[in-house]
Amino acid sequence: MKKKGKIIGNVLFLVLVFGLTIYGVFHGKDLAEIFRVIGQADNRFLAGAVACVLIFIWGESVVIYYLMKTLNTSMKPWKCFLVSSVGFFFSCITPSASGGQPMQIIFMKKEKVPIPISSLILMIVTITYKLVLVMIGIFLLLFQRGFIHRYLLTIMPVFYLGLFLNVICVTVLLLLVFHPLFMRTLINKSYNFAVKIRLIRKQSRTLKRLDNSIALYKETAEYLKNNFWVVVNVFIITFFQRVILFMVTYFVYRSFGLRGTGIYDLIMLQAAIAVAVDMLPLPGGMGVSEKLFTMIFAPVFGTAMMIPGMILSRGLSYYTELIVSAFMTVVAQFTMGKRKKILQIK
Repeated sequence: MKKKGKIIGNVLFLVLVFGLTIYGVFHGKDLAEIFRVIGQADNRFLAGAVACVLIFIWGESVVIYYLMKTLNTSMKPWKCFLVSSVGFFFSCITPSASGGQPMQIIFMKKEKVPIPISSLILMIVTITYKLVLVMIGIFLLLFQRGFIHRYLLTIMPVFYLGLFLNVICVTVLLLLVFHPLFMRTLINKSYNFAVKIRLIRKQSRTLKRLDNSIALYKETAEYLKNNFWVVVNVFIITFFQRVILFMVTYFVYRSFGLRGTGIYDLIMLQAAIAVAVDMLPLPGGMGVSEKLFTMIFAPVFGTAMMIPGMILSRGLSYYTELIVSAFMTVVAQFTMGKRKKILQIK
């Protein structure tokens, strides 16, 4: 009941944020003109954008399948796709994408994948997923100053905040992996201090979870040390997976017959938004992503195409991902783990 209540709460929060976002986007705008422009978009390019979203979801399933093979565990590729979809769906509807991986572990458990293995796989997925954004953000700051001055000056405070939060996240994860005892001591001291000032109540279950997590981080460290090239391959797949999603904006841009801005600039602009909003406590960065899009893509799309471009770009990236992954999550609910149960009954 508690889990169901939490899911309902997340969905209500998603609906609220969505409603406020829709109001912010369309308030005071000529809706008829916006939808007239959208109707003129070339469907061939929009189909390419949808394909990018599907490849993006499929990309994580490739990583999961690949890592399972290295751990002598198997799950059919199409079920890996379902697990990937479950992760994206719950990440889409929960703040800071916090709900995706716990649900993936639950669904992988239905397929008899041991929790230590699924947790290890998803830990590596998380580290590489965040690391790609961090490296893109640092690359922009160090080597793309002209690009930043041309497009990103108006959003740099949010960009710096997003990059800082991602760097902190990756740093903490790597410290937990490679220096678990140091982090355990630090977390214990922080926990005891919080108990002392009555910020939280002392609970043995919390400390037990901490010990279990430390064990997971040790296993992750061993895996990373012994499978360096596997991790490199995962990073490469993840990099292209993220770039593919950023290409949605390129296809939307081309669907309006626009040609003035190259594919590199369009991809990096969308990547900058991802860096800025990835760690914000909003489902899919909703609201903030739309605002940043209108700020940095204004000189790219032009006044007439800005709102239609933003609607299609966000609609085909985030909302298509949400709808597709929601459908596949329902499929996962009715298919994963069912065959084994039927065999046991027989």
